[in-house]
Amino acid sequence: MLESRGFTVLLVNARHVKNVSGRKSDVLDCQWIQQLMTYGLLSGAFRPADQVCVLRSLWRQRGMLLRSQAREVQHMQKALTQMNVQLANVISDVVGETGQKILRAIVAGERDGQVLGAMKNVRIHASVDEIAKSLQGHWRVEHLFALKQALAAFDFIGTQLAECDQEIEAQLKRLEVHEGDPAKGKKRSRPRNAPKFDLRTQLFKMCGVDLTRIDGIDVTTALAVISETGADMSRFPTEGHFASWLGLCPGTKITGGKVMSGKTKRCANRAAQALRLAAAALRTSQSALGAYFDACARVWTSPRP
Repeated sequence: MLESRGFTVLLVNARHVKNVSGRKSDVLDCQWIQQLMTYGLLSGAFRPADQVCVLRSLWRQRGMLLRSQAREVQHMQKALTQMNVQLANVISDVVGETGQKILRAIVAGERDGQVLGAMKNVRIHASVDEIAKSLQGHWRVEHLFALKQALAAFDFIGTQLAECDQEIEAQLKRLEVHEGDPAKGKKRSRPRNAPKFDLRTQLFKMCGVDLTRIDGIDVTTALAVISETGADMSRFPTEGHFASWLGLCPGTKITGGKVMSGKTKRCANRAAQALRLAAAALRTSQSALGAYFDACARVWTSPRP
């Protein structure tokens, strides 16, 4: 509201505004903050543009929906385990094509293991007999009811995810500042929980570069970072400032010229979490970054003299 009226608003770290000891009031706090600001001792924290804040809220909402959907998958697995139905022994993913067909058939009343096993996809290595043997459980009514409700909640959250994806796509179109399409690169499989629209093209039109050309960065990682920072990186003078804001730069606890600790500070930065996951994905990457990851891993795991 203050920004809409023309004020320049700064969000200041509370640790930098500690008041002197003595009686405390709002008026004294305001005078103390004004005095520190006059001396140039305060600086505003990073806050993205308003339209980027909208995208950030939508992407965080989508992450919350994915976590809720994952909990419903756990409820499905719990209901199956309580009925002694060991479907996980023959099918790795109960929310895949085969798993969903079998679960929905069970809820609809099918109990014949051979009929349920025949619903498997050709990519499932287990035979129909093996699947039927894993489906020999006791079909207790209360556990079937829990399975039914978990499936209904899973479907409902899927509908909400589709609506959230539509809002994210519309917001990305509002942030388009570049034209054209990204150049064709090496073909990558789309992440399972990625939005259904062409996110790579939308990110290119927003940023002007194809961030997925970086090894370890997929469309969801790129959007997770861009939704927190925006495409304009000029707010950070150097890459060191950006790493410090992320909380990824090493610590500087030094006394008497001796480094006591280089541990990074604790930080709940979502962009930093996405970049850590991207770095971990380099473990199987056949690239220069992947080779560097392997070299660092060997250094840390090698026995110390």
